[in-house]
Amino acid sequence: MTTPEELLPDPVPAWWVYQGTGKRLGREVPIPTPPPWRTFHRTSPEARPSVLSREDHRDTHAAWRDRLAAAYRADPDEARLVNTAIHLRRPLLVTGSPGTGKSTLAYSIAYELGLGRVLRWNVTSRSTVKQALYQYDAIGRFHDANSRRQANDGQGGTETAPDLGAYIRLGPLGTALVPVERPRVLLIDEVDKGDIDLPNDLLSVFEEGEFAITEVERLPDEHAPVHVMTDDGGRVATDRGWIRCSQFPIVVLTSNSEREFPAAFLRRCIRMPIRPPRRRKLETLLRAHFADTAIELDPVLIDRYLDALDEGQLVATDQLLNALQLQGTLDSTDDPGWHKALDAVLKSLNEQD
Repeated sequence: MTTPEELLPDPVPAWWVYQGTGKRLGREVPIPTPPPWRTFHRTSPEARPSVLSREDHRDTHAAWRDRLAAAYRADPDEARLVNTAIHLRRPLLVTGSPGTGKSTLAYSIAYELGLGRVLRWNVTSRSTVKQALYQYDAIGRFHDANSRRQANDGQGGTETAPDLGAYIRLGPLGTALVPVERPRVLLIDEVDKGDIDLPNDLLSVFEEGEFAITEVERLPDEHAPVHVMTDDGGRVATDRGWIRCSQFPIVVLTSNSEREFPAAFLRRCIRMPIRPPRRRKLETLLRAHFADTAIELDPVLIDRYLDALDEGQLVATDQLLNALQLQGTLDSTDDPGWHKALDAVLKSLNEQD
């Protein structure tokens, strides 16, 4: 009968922390340090508070996002189109293959211009513009009203209705339209994943820069102003139920080009294709990611990545980053099957198993 240990190579490669034997090693095995772009804490794990305040909770990933943003590199043509969109305050529709940095561009803009946390709307097939503008928790308000009514029964107290604004939260799109001195950056990620009508539903928001919260709009004037919650944990007053931007946000929409958009939608956008980086831009980007490490750029891996692109394979920049991280931090000399790990990391995204 074969034991789990007999299935292992002899010797077991030093870089393996998981062996697949079913034997629980626990704290005997040190967990490897993650790559810089997968380190989410702000300083060190020991410095994180055990209980986060609301402000701390909102900012937990700030250092991680800033690291990604600072490592982003735009070529002159890309920067030119970003500036065009900012000056015209038109949405920037960014297209390209997965892993080319479409989403990271939004973080780069916010980081470089000091525009605060990016408001992100991850679009799915069930997404609607109404949900991205605001959501009203009618059930929660109903339950709270019942609780107050029961508490007041028999006590002769005066019943007060729950504050409506406490049950309304603006979504990322709605928060981006809150009047501010400097514009926010709004990332609408993978807009082509949405319902076919979603782009057309965005048109009025893009044109008018305002929207109404119906539940607040129909309240009598004596209830004004009503303060509602924002996507990033703040509170903002509505103008009798209306939110009207003073600075139209810098909007970055990303698309994997999985479908076409209507002309009316495209007319309102600045279109920006992002192509996989070539050697000069690629090496600049890689050096930025590994700036605080001792990892050196392996020309063999870089050539392998660029050759795959030239052959029409779909490979993402972060796959090369992962391969360089493994190559630069692990001693694999005792693992004859090491190449299989790199092959898995650099496998073409359009290659099916």
